[in-house]
Amino acid sequence: MYILGLTGSIGMGKSATAQMFRDFAIPVHDADATVHQLMGPKGRATEQIEKAFPGSIQENGAVDRQKLGEYVFENPQELKKLEAILHPLVRAEEQKFLRLQQLHKKSLVVLDIPLLFETHGEKRCDGVAVVSASKSLQYRRVMARTGMTSDKFAAILKKQMPDFEKRKRADFVILSGNGYRVARNKVKRIIQQVSYG
Repeated sequence: MYILGLTGSIGMGKSATAQMFRDFAIPVHDADATVHQLMGPKGRATEQIEKAFPGSIQENGAVDRQKLGEYVFENPQELKKLEAILHPLVRAEEQKFLRLQQLHKKSLVVLDIPLLFETHGEKRCDGVAVVSASKSLQYRRVMARTGMTSDKFAAILKKQMPDFEKRKRADFVILSGNGYRVARNKVKRIIQQVSYG
């Protein structure tokens, strides 16, 4: 089974690209969605997060992401503490996903991991696809998000490996700024290449 890591900086179109793989019936494990589940009502991470960051759980049992953000934003020590809680749980879910796909005899799976290179996740993959776009398009996409500011965007970029470095390390680069059809065709070619050689 070929494990393809899918990554890209914020606003590059990674989520839309992951959906293209799904549209071709390729199983995708979404690390961000897993984090949302872990931090949702009755999520497996909520108890540990409340212990480490008191007052960060809402009445419904979910993590108050804004309160948690106040703890970890611009505070590397607190962020490390949060990552020490979340990363092992995300990894366990990823392993479950991979075992299930092996049972189903899948020849290709995708691990959608935003900070793939930053967390050395490429070591768990047979190949890596990076989704990329121009800086101006990235900026427009990110600034269109609710609650986003230039300062927040700059802080996020500071935590991410630069796009040019990701592209240098990638086995495949998917350009998302040239239209849906171009990106979809690239996804199709990657699937054919890794599935049939």
